[in-house]
Amino acid sequence: MLLGRVVGTLVASRKEETLEGLKLLVLRQVDVDDAETGGYVVAADAVGAGVGEVVLYATGSSARQTRLTKDRPCDAVIMAIVDTWEVGGEVRYRK
Repeated sequence: MLLGRVVGTLVASRKEETLEGLKLLVLRQVDVDDAETGGYVVAADAVGAGVGEVVLYATGSSARQTRLTKDRPCDAVIMAIVDTWEVGGEVRYRK
């Protein structure tokens, strides 16, 4: 699982039939200090996340193991919205 911040939405009016009904969001990976790292990824939203929220997401074959993405051609899925995280007894992020 990876931490990411939702930075945008993606709309595709023409797509593979099995992708119909999926909400697609653009994510930027963040580290435990809430600093943006890496590039961008488009992920299917399985939990109702919104722009600006920090989320947990999975990529690769793990992305196809949620109820929403099972047997769909997804390479990334948002599976949780983060409320808080703590590192070494110190709160590093709070929603």
